[in-house]
Amino acid sequence: MGKRSIRKDKNIYQLTREELGLTREQAAELLEYVSADRIEKIESERSLPHPDEILTMAEKYRKPSLCNYYCSHECPIGQQHVPEIAMKDLSQITLETLSMLNSLEKDKERLIDITADSEISDAELEDFLTIQEKLDTIARSANSLRLWVQQQIADGKLGKEALLSERRD
Repeated sequence: MGKRSIRKDKNIYQLTREELGLTREQAAELLEYVSADRIEKIESERSLPHPDEILTMAEKYRKPSLCNYYCSHECPIGQQHVPEIAMKDLSQITLETLSMLNSLEKDKERLIDITADSEISDAELEDFLTIQEKLDTIARSANSLRLWVQQQIADGKLGKEALLSERRD
């Protein structure tokens, strides 16, 4: 049995492993090709994880949000282009999305007016940026829903095969 960490500023990878009650050695067995030493380096932040290690952790730890965390916090490209997605419950995602869609319904005509000439004037810029922020919020809600579905699949509450067959029909 490994010794218990007393470190105060644990990163998400260590917290996730410990939530599962796994020692580094047990985690290494679960992750198959990631050694206990490598896990220690990642958790102590002496080495950044590789994308394939994060994919494996996300799958084996049943924590798909690790992928979003990695992309939005550690990947140089993702830090600029991937927003952090917070885990929310389905009702919160739905209500936020519907609220924003209702709000955008009012802005639809304005967006058409602004973009009809393929240019955005200084007078139109503030309205355009407001609409763009609302669209970004909807995109984050869609990503949040995707993450919620992935977590439901990982938890065994939603069948991946049934979900995929529904998409094909």
